[in-house]
Amino acid sequence: ISVARLNLETLQRYQLDAEKQQKLVRTSLQETLRLDSLINNILISSQLDVNTYPTSKEVLDLSQLVADEVTAFQNRYPDRLLKVAIEDDIEMQGDALLLKLMVSNLLENANKYSDKKGRIDCTLKRSASNICLMILDEGPGIADDEKKKVFRKFYRTGNEQTRRTKGTGLGLYICKKIAEHYGASIAITNNAPIGSIFTVQFPA
Repeated sequence: ISVARLNLETLQRYQLDAEKQQKLVRTSLQETLRLDSLINNILISSQLDVNTYPTSKEVLDLSQLVADEVTAFQNRYPDRLLKVAIEDDIEMQGDALLLKLMVSNLLENANKYSDKKGRIDCTLKRSASNICLMILDEGPGIADDEKKKVFRKFYRTGNEQTRRTKGTGLGLYICKKIAEHYGASIAITNNAPIGSIFTVQFPA
């Protein structure tokens, strides 16, 4: 809110050239999108905590849902190197908003803690026993003793890169709550040679 307000006040007070105006507008839009995401995370986490989220159960094309979230992510971060492998025609019964929020939060988390030149992989596949969503990043990785802690509400890891990055510690907590809501598991493993792999396994 402070960033957006400062940018608007600057636009109001000064006669800036078009390029500087556009830069302030872009920054303000980015901050309002971040605020919108934060508000959604807080509201939905509160509802999931007390089992009052008005969930819907409809048959969803999960392949298309994940593909749409990846496209939205690419539009937000056009310079990010991304590798996508989404198996076609994977369906499941669920709530579109919750599943979109999970995919978005996992992608945003990977983007937030990865080097600008690092690649993010998004994979969706199915087997006889489960539907598997995997998000791989090339960030600093997560220490073994913190792999479970990062799913706690408001928890943030203690490395310096994390502390320099904007965040509230709600994104992964939300992902865990959504996974639990669907009887799914969510886990972190190490990506070789560097980074993390977030794996969500829904029962088929």
